[in-house]
Amino acid sequence: MSARPLENKFSGGLCTTKFVPLIRYDLNSELPNSSLKTAVIILTHEHADAVLGLDDVWVALPSSQRNDSNRVPIFLTQFTLDSVAARFPNLVKQNLQEGDEFARPAQLDWTIIEGDVDKPFVASELEFLPLPVMHGEDYVCLGFLFGRKARVAYLSDVSRILPRTEHAISKSGAGQLDLLILETNRLHGAGDAHSCHLTLNQSLDAVKRIRPKKALLIGMNHEFEHHRENQMLAEWSCREGIPVQLAHDGLRIFIDM
Repeated sequence: MSARPLENKFSGGLCTTKFVPLIRYDLNSELPNSSLKTAVIILTHEHADAVLGLDDVWVALPSSQRNDSNRVPIFLTQFTLDSVAARFPNLVKQNLQEGDEFARPAQLDWTIIEGDVDKPFVASELEFLPLPVMHGEDYVCLGFLFGRKARVAYLSDVSRILPRTEHAISKSGAGQLDLLILETNRLHGAGDAHSCHLTLNQSLDAVKRIRPKKALLIGMNHEFEHHRENQMLAEWSCREGIPVQLAHDGLRIFIDM
């Protein structure tokens, strides 16, 4: 996906581990030099694919954000912060010696959130509602519901959607989504008790239950052939009345948040 997959009227950007409403970087990959302002980082969980690029955030920040008065907020659970602190103590403690200003990492402002659908938080002028989901049967990951004018939900790492989360994002529950961004990691199979990710069939079943106005599928593995699967999804969309497609690098979606 591009650095700006979703456009809205806010300045600055929001960054999660795998998706960002305004500015998006994969934190486990090489971060490009950028003049775009990173306003917020929101972490979904503490697995390696989500956080191992945090120490590169400093490289991507413009000089205007490399000072104590313009720190970058990072929203995450206490469990995730504890894991990040063990891996990158320099990012969390930031005990700098005099004269180390040019060697220091990004100035980060760690903000603890609770993974509870009843406890929203505000980041970059948007209210975010944490959406706990199972990422394997012994691990809880967070997705997020956000948007004032449009309702957008993002679920990046999920093997099972909890009932309270599904209610919060379902047409038959708290209200229809304008856009659902949902993981589909494997092309074949139906998943089992040991799965940590949704298969395509499971993702489509979830879309049918949730019934958003539109859905984008993300996180595909090597089994997917983009054009072939999107042709199948176009047929499925016509049958079910819900537009669904695979996301891709450079995808831009214009939506009034």
